[in-house]
Amino acid sequence: MTYATSDAQQQLLDTLAEATDELSYALACLAEAYDGLDDHNGERLEEGVFRPVQQAYGLAKRTHAEFAARHGLPGRTFEQPSAGVSPRRAPGYVDSAVDAVAQADEALAALQDSMLPVEAGDEGLRAGLTAIRDRVNGVPEQARRLLRTLGR
Repeated sequence: MTYATSDAQQQLLDTLAEATDELSYALACLAEAYDGLDDHNGERLEEGVFRPVQQAYGLAKRTHAEFAARHGLPGRTFEQPSAGVSPRRAPGYVDSAVDAVAQADEALAALQDSMLPVEAGDEGLRAGLTAIRDRVNGVPEQARRLLRTLGR
């Protein structure tokens, strides 16, 4: 492995870690939102928004760890951040989560659009990136549907 390949692989891991951190923050926000919802809307949030983000987060952590291990690079532990305080309560937390998911998706899309995953990645990484993005694909629309009905 050349120095350039090692640097490129580290860049792949760093970008994936940034996206994973965004998904982790989204989960923290969604957990706070869930606590502020009634049972019916809480179930809708869990099914349509929380679960896909949770699956994407798990895939992102696994993709990161497996790629690092396959290429002898240092892995990383991902911590659950605080969602902070939202003056808009549940809707504010949902909005923050959707923003974080969008940032993660944009970072992964830019990574996929670059040649880096082809030049320095491998099939497992490329498949992982696709699977992560597939999981969060419908999250913004599901969140918008939920937000439209809150308070009615």
